[in-house]
Amino acid sequence: MYSKKVRAGKRRTYFFDVRRTKGDDFYLTLTESTKKFNGDGYERHKIFLYKEDFNRFLGNLEEVINYIKTELMPNYDYDEFNRRDDDYDDDDDMDEYEGSRRQRRNDEDMSW
Repeated sequence: MYSKKVRAGKRRTYFFDVRRTKGDDFYLTLTESTKKFNGDGYERHKIFLYKEDFNRFLGNLEEVINYIKTELMPNYDYDEFNRRDDDYDDDDDMDEYEGSRRQRRNDEDMSW
């Protein structure tokens, strides 16, 4: 229904996908996709996040990230990575994303 992609280095990409259940409910799938070192495909890890957990998840995620930024690494330039976004090759990401979408259709039968 709706997707966003976040490139995180040359080998790792995160996908945020809004999905619909057969009962017309919505949930979020967070996927980390990492290119294998041998170049033979991708490893994927998924988290399914349901509407009843959105607020707690987001609140705790923000709290933990802010703790790292302010308490553990306050002098780090977190914007460095925003400036590097144009350095990545989109062709690999598109191949990865299309493969991920095909795999999702095969892997996920949300019948609830």
